[in-house]
Amino acid sequence: MSRTKARTTLLQELEEAMRRSSAQGVLYGQTVANVAGIANSDLECMDILYLEGRVTAGRLAEVTGLTTGAITGVVDRLEKAGLVRRERDEKDRRKVFISVVPEKAMKIGQLYVPMQQAMEKVFGAYSDEELRLLLRFATEGYKGVLAATEALKPFNAARIMETPFGELTAC
Repeated sequence: MSRTKARTTLLQELEEAMRRSSAQGVLYGQTVANVAGIANSDLECMDILYLEGRVTAGRLAEVTGLTTGAITGVVDRLEKAGLVRRERDEKDRRKVFISVVPEKAMKIGQLYVPMQQAMEKVFGAYSDEELRLLLRFATEGYKGVLAATEALKPFNAARIMETPFGELTAC
């Protein structure tokens, strides 16, 4: 097999492995959301809140790519479930921050223990140098997904479904 074909095959196998891992991660998240009694997208927003820390609704909209109206709905549902709280800024009472309720986050976090244990086992087989490479890959991959998400925003979903895929252009 030529080097070009071998690389093409390797890249295809990597893409397929990433797609399987991503899909399984989404399904795992859906299971956690079901147990927690919330929507999967709300759980993902809560995770982003957990990672970002105390943020405004505008910042959460920016990070998720959702509209501020959609974020209001997400925060309303998460607040009703007792998972997040709104906190007024002490210096500017018009400004409202959203933060995760730590005790509730810890309960949901318990649902991720089996996945964490499985990943610790996987990561244990790699050297520090390999882990740094994987970290770089994951970080750069995240940036790539952000860019791809931004590029997708101009598309109109209804038009996309009616257009042959080879003819897609921004709407």
